[in-house]
Amino acid sequence: MSAAPPPRRLRNDRLLRALARRPVDRAPVWIMRQAGRYLPEYRRVRAAAGSFMALCTDPERACEVTLQPLRRFGLDAAILFSDILTIPDAMGLGLYFVEGEGPRFERPLRDAAAITALPVPDPEDRLRYVLDAVRLIRRELGDDLPLIGFAGSPWTLATYMVEGGASRDFVHAKRLIYDAPGLAHTLLEKLSAALVEYLAAQAAAGADALMLFDTWGGVLDPAAWRDFSLAYLRRIAQALATRAPGVPLILFGKGAHPEQLAELADTGAAALGVDWTVPLDTARRATGDRVALQGNLDPAVLHASPAVIEQAVARVLADYGHGHGHVFNLGHGIQPSVDPEHVSVMVEAVRRLSPTYKSAPPSPD
Repeated sequence: MSAAPPPRRLRNDRLLRALARRPVDRAPVWIMRQAGRYLPEYRRVRAAAGSFMALCTDPERACEVTLQPLRRFGLDAAILFSDILTIPDAMGLGLYFVEGEGPRFERPLRDAAAITALPVPDPEDRLRYVLDAVRLIRRELGDDLPLIGFAGSPWTLATYMVEGGASRDFVHAKRLIYDAPGLAHTLLEKLSAALVEYLAAQAAAGADALMLFDTWGGVLDPAAWRDFSLAYLRRIAQALATRAPGVPLILFGKGAHPEQLAELADTGAAALGVDWTVPLDTARRATGDRVALQGNLDPAVLHASPAVIEQAVARVLADYGHGHGHVFNLGHGIQPSVDPEHVSVMVEAVRRLSPTYKSAPPSPD
């Protein structure tokens, strides 16, 4: 059984302090999908690798692209370069990518036999390349910065596995939960078990924080969301509290409204990622300061002028307000067409403007 190592002393521990809602001098900032196609240095490594999967499965190249945005922007955390669909691939579904269309599976789950036959992979076997990348990145980071490991939520992974790839209407996945809820729970239970092992192994390999992306929880009605998404997020958070003690977990529920954020705050996670559709002051009231909040600039703002980007950063910081427990980020992944110079504008604005909110608020007249 893997266990997380004792917390390391880092030269820049702003992220970990913010996730624990402890005092920081300014808001830490990192970017979802910060290693990616918007960076020319990433595109060069991707071309040399030959394919996205070849890049993901090469620990040295994965390490290199993980470090690239840190060199360029001086961010407060690294996040492992990988993909959320590594677990379904390790379960034998045959992951591949179609240029311009995204991920596909050779063997989507369309019957009970396929679901019941799914194995729970050993992370040090079928997913060893991910853990080797974590170990290599941790070695290269030394004691400078925290490393974030991640995975997709059970429901999000299930949608890809049942649909056979990305979907707009989720017909097959929703038919499964409505027509065969017991079978859907069997799939989600297997995925939860696999995710606990995978994330605990990432922590043991050197990840200082973990993140779980529930990208498609927002497509479910409230009752289905509680049964088929929230219940498993809670299960994983509680298991990781034992398997990776002291390693904070961030839950990101794309499309989660304030009432759902309040329920997510009770899972045992340290922090919640908030997308740009919910103001951070609303999210903060909904969660009662029980968790840290991460977010939530609209990624499209980075296509705007530098002046507009700075104004938008100021608005996000003002929305969260005074106090600790805010990690500045986008409300979703950075878009490939963004100019890297606009990212620099955003990061510099966070550094310049956020310290005001870490001191005591002004006294009312």
